[in-house]
Amino acid sequence: MRRLFQWRGHPWVSLPVRLYIGMVFLLACPHKILHPAQFALDIAMYQVLPLELINLQAIVLPWVELFAAVMILVGFRTRAAAALIAGMMVMFIIALVIALGHGLEMGCGCFASEGGDDPISWRTVVRDAIWLVMGLYILVFDHDPIGVDRLIGKESEDG
Repeated sequence: MRRLFQWRGHPWVSLPVRLYIGMVFLLACPHKILHPAQFALDIAMYQVLPLELINLQAIVLPWVELFAAVMILVGFRTRAAAALIAGMMVMFIIALVIALGHGLEMGCGCFASEGGDDPISWRTVVRDAIWLVMGLYILVFDHDPIGVDRLIGKESEDG
């Protein structure tokens, strides 16, 4: 088991995973940032949060998505960004399962407020679970990420 955690190939396997999940989150946030009122309606449709928290969530969450995406893409504080992404994926999966459990028929609201064009389903849960596994892989195994973290680490070793 120790050899698995110490394998030197993890940064190279993790790099395309980071680029993919980073782009997913980067593409998910612009519409939410530009149209927070519509995103608030999407959040409200899930019937998970108290009404008092919906506007705050609609304003804060897209920015967290953006910062996590940029951080993971450039490899800066990579594991912290992976933890943020994994945490958001857990939150999204829970909301999806609750909504599906209540029989709600609605759009995901994941990439844009699409109404019924992207209906939630168990396929959405599976997709989000795959993205969760990607975030967890980066968090657990990528201890020397290719990117800014590695450059900073090498500079501090040289200094």
